[in-house]
Amino acid sequence: MKGAILVVLSALLYIQTGGCASCSYPPFKWCSSLTTAIQCGVLKECLLSNFTKSHQKADKVDVAVYYESMCPACRGYMSLMIFPTWVMLNDIMSLTVVPYGNAEETFDGHKYIFECQHGEEECLGNMIQTCLLNLTKSAFPVIFCMESSRGAIKSAKACVEIYAPELDWDTIMKCVNGDLGNQLMHQNALKTKALQPPHQYVPWVTINGVHTEELQEKAMTSLFTLVCSMYKGAKSPACGGS
Repeated sequence: MKGAILVVLSALLYIQTGGCASCSYPPFKWCSSLTTAIQCGVLKECLLSNFTKSHQKADKVDVAVYYESMCPACRGYMSLMIFPTWVMLNDIMSLTVVPYGNAEETFDGHKYIFECQHGEEECLGNMIQTCLLNLTKSAFPVIFCMESSRGAIKSAKACVEIYAPELDWDTIMKCVNGDLGNQLMHQNALKTKALQPPHQYVPWVTINGVHTEELQEKAMTSLFTLVCSMYKGAKSPACGGS
């Protein structure tokens, strides 16, 4: 039986090295199926990654980022630090993003009203991203697309069409304008207000639920290095392991 499996794997590796169709998938989907792995020329790496995950016993490093959708520092950090690190280390790193930041909420007796540091557009961006996190597993790539574009709100629908084409835009806006989005944003407010120590700025980063100025500085300087150093299991290939 093992011999048959090895024959199949060898044949697939031969297909991979013998030439394949051009890859039209974003990096986070390269190992999502056998077909995409072959098309993107990473079958060997995906097999190795799956083997590593199956033998992984240590807990992932939990990274949480509290931010605002229109904050320039947040947009740069999400685009240039968080997303690349997540793509390379998602096998040893879990990521939570909470779009709320320095916003304020009040309750008018029927629903929560939000005021955001960078105005109504930021409140809309926060709400779109909050609904995405509730509606699709592809939320973070969409958020990265929004945050790395010139206009986060204007690009939102196009980003959804690229990274979460199975999700209908009307469904997102129903969440944004309805009770679901209002309650989800309230939960973001509660999570942000519960931070200890209380957040003083954004982006605000916690590692395994802990925030210190030392961890914040390391996370801002090189999150990749920080996650690799804090993971307690066998060193990931991306971190220099075999």
